[in-house]
Amino acid sequence: MIEEARRRAYLTAMQVVSWLPRSVLPFAAPSRAELLQPLPEPEPQVVAPPVAAAAPAAIREEAPAPRPSIEVPRPAVPMPKPMIKSEPAATEAEETPAPTRAAPVAPPRFALQLLRAGDCALLVELPTGESFQSRDPAYLLLKDLLRAAGLPDSPQQVGDGSPIRWPLLSRGNLDQGPDAARDYVQGVLAGQLESQPCACLWLIGLPAIRFAGEGDADSYNRELTIDGLGPAWALPGLELLMDEPERKRELWQAMRRVMQRWKPAV
Repeated sequence: MIEEARRRAYLTAMQVVSWLPRSVLPFAAPSRAELLQPLPEPEPQVVAPPVAAAAPAAIREEAPAPRPSIEVPRPAVPMPKPMIKSEPAATEAEETPAPTRAAPVAPPRFALQLLRAGDCALLVELPTGESFQSRDPAYLLLKDLLRAAGLPDSPQQVGDGSPIRWPLLSRGNLDQGPDAARDYVQGVLAGQLESQPCACLWLIGLPAIRFAGEGDADSYNRELTIDGLGPAWALPGLELLMDEPERKRELWQAMRRVMQRWKPAV
């Protein structure tokens, strides 16, 4: 017979927590009443084989055989994969935005007539796009301006008399933007004025001011100096003067200041 202490040591080595003998064991401590109550079914556990040496024959006969533990297989639960936040690869195209392509600029459209009156050259916007006729209201107004300026009121055409038109081509890949139009107009004027210099160049109408004198509507009734062309005077267009007669007063006042360029002092 073994003592209670050795018996508990063996049971602990076999990982037996609670047990009840089938019969009263000699020299055993009295059983506690709560141990006689039915215990809930314990969860299956894997019982490792005892490391201690084989128990004596007396223990095998008197001690009940331990109930073998059956491991219930559980369905394998796949471990969740760690979520890796994928960052978009920074490419050179993303770091450096592609340059935006500028929208093509529509070519300007205008028709200008180069005339000569006394010691002045006149670059006049053609309101209809065609050369002046003798009874055109715009041409009659131009004759009035020349008489008020002390110049011949029958201006003569320069060269072959063909208007300076833009754009040059109706289609094609040729650059016909504002810069190209300005270079073309100034080139034609430079060629004509080189053979026939003038005391002052009249720029009548916004297209004449913009593409010959590089000015704008704020340049009306002002004197300009153009590289390669000399002094110039900017006037509102003939059609604008007819639509807004109140502009004529400021025009007459500016004419008295500029007239000294072509009219000799008396």
